[in-house]
Parts: sequence; C-alpha cells; structure tokens
Amino acid sequence: MDMNQYLEVFIEESREHLQNVNDQLMRFEKNTDDLGYVNEIFRSAHTLKGMSATMGFDDLAQLTHKMENVLDAVRNHQLDVHTEVLDALFESVDALEIMVQSISEGGDGQLDVKLLVQKLQRIVAEEPVAQHATSSIEYDELVQTLLSQTADQGFNAFEITVQLERTCLLKAARAYMVFDVLEQAGDVIKSAPTVQDIEQEKFESSFIVILVTNESQEKLQASIMEVSEVESVKIAAVPVKKETEMEGLVSPEVAAAIQEVTVSAPSKSPVEEKRQLSNNKTIRVNIDRLDSLMNLFEELVIDRGRLEQISKELNNSELDETVERMSRISGDLQTIILNMRMVPVETVFNRFPRMVRQLSKDLGKQIELQIVGADTELDRTVIDEIGDPLVHLLRNAVDHGIEMPQARLENGKNEKGTIRLKAYHSGNHVFIDLEDDGAGINREKVLQKALDRGIIDGKTAETLTDKQVYELIFASGFSTAEQISDVSGRGVGLDVVKNTIESLGGSVAIDSNEGYGSRFSIQLPLTLSIISALLVQMSEERYALPLSSIIETAIVQPKEVMHVHGQKVIDFRGAIIPLLDLKELFTVPNSVQDDHYSVVIVKKGEKTAGLIVDSFIGQQEIVLKSLGHYLPGVFAISGATILGDGQVALIIDCNALIK
Repeated sequence: MDMNQYLEVFIEESREHLQNVNDQLMRFEKNTDDLGYVNEIFRSAHTLKGMSATMGFDDLAQLTHKMENVLDAVRNHQLDVHTEVLDALFESVDALEIMVQSISEGGDGQLDVKLLVQKLQRIVAEEPVAQHATSSIEYDELVQTLLSQTADQGFNAFEITVQLERTCLLKAARAYMVFDVLEQAGDVIKSAPTVQDIEQEKFESSFIVILVTNESQEKLQASIMEVSEVESVKIAAVPVKKETEMEGLVSPEVAAAIQEVTVSAPSKSPVEEKRQLSNNKTIRVNIDRLDSLMNLFEELVIDRGRLEQISKELNNSELDETVERMSRISGDLQTIILNMRMVPVETVFNRFPRMVRQLSKDLGKQIELQIVGADTELDRTVIDEIGDPLVHLLRNAVDHGIEMPQARLENGKNEKGTIRLKAYHSGNHVFIDLEDDGAGINREKVLQKALDRGIIDGKTAETLTDKQVYELIFASGFSTAEQISDVSGRGVGLDVVKNTIESLGGSVAIDSNEGYGSRFSIQLPLTLSIISALLVQMSEERYALPLSSIIETAIVQPKEVMHVHGQKVIDFRGAIIPLLDLKELFTVPNSVQDDHYSVVIVKKGEKTAGLIVDSFIGQQEIVLKSLGHYLPGVFAISGATILGDGQVALIIDCNALIK
C-alpha cells in the first residue's frame, strides 16, 4: 500500500497529538492528582503510536510505546509522579517533535532514542502488563437475536480468530488494521477481548470477532492475511437460528435494545453515519491552495476597481447597478476568504508554556505563565512572523523581568512570578499584551546606558518622560544586562522585535512600574494582503497611505507653519509635530504651488508627524504587492498597488518616515 498519499495527514495529525500531549502534561504537572490528564495523554500517545507503526516510522512508534508504559503505570497507581518522570516525558515529546519535523522536511524520521528509551525503562520496571487471556466468545441473547435478523436478510455470520506473530511489538496497531479490513467487509458484532482492551493491548497475541457480512470466507481470509505480522486466521461459520425460531425467546430488555441497534452489513451503522456527518463538517486544506485563492481574489479586487472607474466615466444606470452588485458580492467573498485565512494565535502561544517551564528551571526561578485570548484570530501571514518577536519578549521577561524567588520574598512578593500573555481584538487590529510582575525597568540605569552608548546626550536626557526613557530599550544594540545571557538578548537587544513588528504594519509600546513589573503592548493589523488606504495626489503621481497609520487629515495655512532648527513644524492639538514634504522626499516634480498645505497626520507608536501632499483622492481598498527582488530596500516604500484605471501607486511606509 502506498503510504505517501497519507503522509500529509499523518504529519498534521501527529503535530496535533503532540501539542495535546504537551498541553496536558503542563496541566498535569500543576495537578498530579488528576489522572484525567494522564488518560488524555495516553490516548494521544496511543493514537500516535498506531499511526507511526502503520506509516513505518519505527523509532517514533518505539519511543511512544515506552511512553505508554510509563503513563499506564501512572494511571494504574503503580508509579509515583515526580520530577524525573515529568522531565522524561517532556524530553520524549521533544524527541517526537524532532522526528515529526524530520518527516515533514522529507526525512525518514529516524533518531537515536536509545538513551531516552533506557531512561523510560528505568522509571518503570518493564514487567508485562496484566493480560486478558482470549477465551471462547459468548453468544448472549442480544447477539443471537441480531444474528438471526441478519440471517433473514441473507447475510453470513462468521467467528474469526486472528493470531498475531509472537514477536509483534505493536499489537494494538496490527489489531486496528485487522478491524479496518473487517469493517470494510461488514459489521463487527462482538469481540473478545473487548475493543477497549484490544486498543490498550490488554491481550496476548490473539483475539476473536463475530462478523456479519456478505463477503465469502475465502476473500475474508485473504484480506486479513495481507496485514503484516498476522500469523494465522481461522474462520468458522456461525450456526444461526432464523428470526421466526427466536420468537418468544427474546426478553423485553433485549427487544428494546434491538430497537436501538440496526445491523445492515456491509453499509454503515447509524452511529457510524452520524460520526461521518459530524466529521465531514471540516476539511483540511493545504495552505498553498488558500494562498492561490487569495492571489486570484487580489486580481479580482484590482478588476473591481477598474470596473468601478469605468462605470463612473460611462454613467450608465444598468452598468452602475451591475457593478454595484458585483462589488457587494465580491465584498462578501473577500470577508469569507479572509476568514478562511484567519488562524487562532494559540498556534503560536501553544509552544510558550513548555519554553517558560524549561527556562525558569534553568534559571532557578518559579514562574507561572497565564495565557488569555488564545482563540483570537490573525491572518496566517502575520501569525508566521509574530512567533520570533514574542519568543524574544518572553525570554526577556523570564531573564530580566522576574526576580529570583529569594529576592521576591525579600520584596514582599510571592516567590512565584507571573507572566501574562493576552490577545484581543480592537477594531481592525489585534493587540497582544505581555505583562510580568517582576522588577520593572530602572529608569536611571536605562538613561545611563543610553548616555554611555551615545544614543542620547545629557541635555536630551533631562527632558525625557518615563515612557520615552523606556522606549530607549528598543534602540539598536541596547541592553542593560551586566553579562550576555543565552536565555535572552545575547547582546542583541529588542530592536529586532520592534523592527519585525513595524515591518508587519504594527507597533509596540512599553510601560513599566519599577519594582512591580512591565508591560509590552503589540498592535497588529488583522491582515496584510488587502488593506484600506488613503490615496493622495502629488503632481502627476498617486500614492497610498495605510489607514492604520493615519490619525486624520488637515488643511494647514502657510502662516501656521513654523521653523525649528531648519525643520517645518506645526502645532497639532497642543503638540509640536514635524512636517515632511513628500514631494521633496520622493523627488516628485513640483508643478503646482498651492496657497495651503494638504496634510496627512500619521503616527508610529507615541510619535506623530504631518505629511504634506498636493491633494486627497479618497479611501480605497487596495491589494498590497511586493516590489520584488529587483527593487529591494526602497526608502519608505513598502510595496505597490494597481489602481482602477490600471496605473500603479506606490504604498508609503509611514513607520520609516518617523524617527
């Protein structure tokens, strides 16, 4: 059987099961009395083992099998839970993730897990789990009645004994494959041992099933023998009484039960049909297909703008009506497509509890990570980029923010520090707040370091507010650490975080209260592909400014413009802000000299500036297109878009203009 067609599903489901194991282990560590977590972990590990064995990834299956032994001993109260047990399980999950990652990259998923397997074997003595010996199967009243009904419908009933090879390592996986063959041929009425015991490998090497089918005995025999590690199959026809012969012999309880059970092999049972309907509500779609769909829709948006432009020029009522309807439908389609691309931030957040656990252990600190709003959704393009900045901020909070337990106690705090990661929607943005109850930021220490590095001068330092001082830690290469740490920064500073977030069209702000903690607040756009923008005119050229960066527009008279150190400035609502003439910045020929300035007020974090343009065209949804490899690093231009009349408008990066 060609397994390549199932590889993508295997990788996705393996990652889901490993994430579930990770999550449940974290919860179990906090409450080791609740064995419900262990059962959940066991189920995911067991499923992963069966999948791995079926796909032929033996190292993965072997390690998962050893994990199962430990988990089984824990849930059966044969093993006390202590740090060594949890660490070994976490280490096993790390190894499994490495193997799955190898498979996803085209590798064979092999990894030397001998030492880890030995560690798991030392934790729990490898005595055989109490097995349920296979005995003859019992034909109770309900089974006999069901068989008699199927006999009247012309189906055969067989008692099938399957003997696995004695050396079979993954018995449950092989049994699963046998059951899969049987269920394709008919309906399994009963098994000995029970299905639950077989799933948990509580049997020696054989099991018995009663099957109702219209397949021949020879075909069944051949199909089952095709399953690997099946030593032998014995099939015997079951003598069945006709339904008329059963009349008067059926108890009321059995009669009632029969009303709820319908056997019509080989079609699906009502329970299976209900499960199928439930499962068919969602499908897996390769992200490349969603990207292709988005690209096609972006072209549609461009053509929609062109049609709207033509409609205005022709002034035809029927055309206007059709274009308006198309615009409304395409708007609904845009909403659906964008929602399809939205991914919960938990896909990023899920890896952080393990990371914080390990870091706090390495540093000798006690830290609790609280996650709020993990179901908040972002476009996958944003999700792909936001992971690394958040990792850096978390490491910074663990290393520099949270104090050592003894220091916290001396300062009247709980010895366990808390880091809170919160995500929430607000308008067309998503906010991610990272807050800790640690030592906060020492204003004087930051100022002194900034002075030493030449980031600011002494005169400027005297005028800075607390918030402006905190912003200094985002300067390139800035770090208050006495020595470079492997945990956070490594001397790089937080400028990388700020630059990455701003490249996504977002912003990051910081607030702190020395002795009580700090908070980083990240603002991100919901999506990067299609954005709302203000189109502006400069001579014969048109440009687009993202609405997310704009505060408002204004008309400024020349007499309102002042000059400070050679820089044009205006008084904007009580604050002095600089004016930037975009025609000068982008070397646009100046053909018109107006008697007023058209100004777009933009922001970047706490900073504000006014951009001078010739005129405002209006708001429009535009498709953000990259400038490609031929025009890298163009100053203050983040991309381009195609307008309704076919012309190209450059998109201005407001963040690059404000310093």
